[in-house]
Amino acid sequence: MQRLSLVNLWRREFAGYTADKFRQDLLAGLTVSAVALPLALAFGVASGATAAAGLVTAILAGLIIGILSGAPYQLSGPTGAMSAVLIVIAQRIGLEGVWMTGLLAGLIILAIGLLRMGRFVAFIPSSVITGFTSGIAFIIFVGQIDNFLGMQTPGSESAAFKFLGYFQQGLAPNWPAVITGLIVVGLMALWPSRLNRFVPGSLVGIVVATLVTVAMAWPVANIGEIPRTILLDQRLSLDTIPWARMNELMVPALSVAALGAVESLLCGAVASKMTGIRLQANQELVAQGVGNIVIPFFGGVPATAAIARTSVGIKSGGQTRMVSIIHAVALLAAALLFAPIIALIPLSALAGVLMVTAVRMNEWDAIHFMFFHRFKTGILTFLVTFIATITLDLTQAILIGGILSAGIFINQVASLEVDIHPIGVERMRMRGMDVKTDCQYIRVAYLTGPLFFAATNTFNEAFAHEEDVDFLVLSMRGVPLIDLSGIEALHTLHDQLHTQGKTLMLAAVHPKVMRMLERAGLDAIIGKENFFWSADRAILAAERRHLQLKAPALLDSAELASEEPGLTAMPI
Repeated sequence: MQRLSLVNLWRREFAGYTADKFRQDLLAGLTVSAVALPLALAFGVASGATAAAGLVTAILAGLIIGILSGAPYQLSGPTGAMSAVLIVIAQRIGLEGVWMTGLLAGLIILAIGLLRMGRFVAFIPSSVITGFTSGIAFIIFVGQIDNFLGMQTPGSESAAFKFLGYFQQGLAPNWPAVITGLIVVGLMALWPSRLNRFVPGSLVGIVVATLVTVAMAWPVANIGEIPRTILLDQRLSLDTIPWARMNELMVPALSVAALGAVESLLCGAVASKMTGIRLQANQELVAQGVGNIVIPFFGGVPATAAIARTSVGIKSGGQTRMVSIIHAVALLAAALLFAPIIALIPLSALAGVLMVTAVRMNEWDAIHFMFFHRFKTGILTFLVTFIATITLDLTQAILIGGILSAGIFINQVASLEVDIHPIGVERMRMRGMDVKTDCQYIRVAYLTGPLFFAATNTFNEAFAHEEDVDFLVLSMRGVPLIDLSGIEALHTLHDQLHTQGKTLMLAAVHPKVMRMLERAGLDAIIGKENFFWSADRAILAAERRHLQLKAPALLDSAELASEEPGLTAMPI
């Protein structure tokens, strides 16, 4: 894939930039800001910080990450997935822990991008991502029930136990708060999708709910004061860094880094399909890293690319990264000009926004496809990841998902197939091969799949009982790679056959595999004369050797004098 520097990305992106394109970017940026405003406020609260922290995060992410991004369409800010991780850190360590986690995660993401390791972040099965996303959606939904009901219930170790707790205690909801939340939920559910690109239902719902609560003077909790600045009083500084608890923050930082990197690259993958413009993954990770290093020093929470905002920007006709910059400026203007109005927004209204967002963030099509077609491995990994996410610490859930992903990968890659066949004489003769005997002393085994440590048991078991043959031919055209364990398995098989006076032959060995055998000296041990271009040639050579020993009278003088075509380099 062609890698472009940031300067070259800018040049390509803004080549032929016109006033008409700027007008399209302006309209798209304003549209995205309308979508981002309620989400930024809500995710700031959901992260264990404040609505102001969410707004500052969206502004800075739009500016910093937008300018440095690896694609013109990426839009970043606080997200639901990130808030579900951060709320746990905020409850355990406080805001200092959230800020420091964001800083450490930013450093990790930046290192991944600078080392050009972005492609390794994508090595996670879709079923694991879907399960994790659904688990996060559940956490967000449950986490907002208290605000939606306008009450406070005891905390719990996990979202699952918190949810069950609502059925085990008497509830005394604040009905004005519930009505306010229902107004938002109803408007978001009923708002025509064709109008979302102009005015999002979440913004309409919050405006209507706020007007109703103010007009009715309902006693509901609201956001409170929004500072008219992007440099919050509560922010990370050298004096507030929790050095003594740094060990506790490393695993959460790794989790936030992994989540931020994966979510950003997934967003880029979705957006690239919509636009046809490829995301420069490593540059995107550099942008995300720099942004998350800077944001905590202003009082914001960790950010990542957001699929919802990015898709709105694309569908609204956005052309360049000016969309991200304009949306950030619009949010800054909202913070400076409308802070007193924003302060009146009820928390139950934000809870309604988050609940609807949580339901919508589930990948319902992928879940339906997985269960409808009964993909057992996918269903298992989805359920395990989902249950781990809602019952355990999210950092543990990410580790379980990662281990599960590795296990799935190894299981799928380790599916070595060994298909052993006796020689069909009539079939060989139909193919023009001059076979003189019934060839019962020859077996051909067709191998398919990599021969590495996880596949050696299958390999060894397949040849445990091949005792009635003199020649064993391994057709290795379907073996793309081999490791040390595979080489040792081949060596052991050769030694066993050689001890019994039998011969191992290899056919159609892949060049990469052949180089590994040569490095190990196994080509010399097996013998160059026992390597062949194809299984057919190996069979003819095996028959010739058999007749030379058992029935030389069946061979003419030319065949007796001929040499076998051993090869050191095999075709694919």
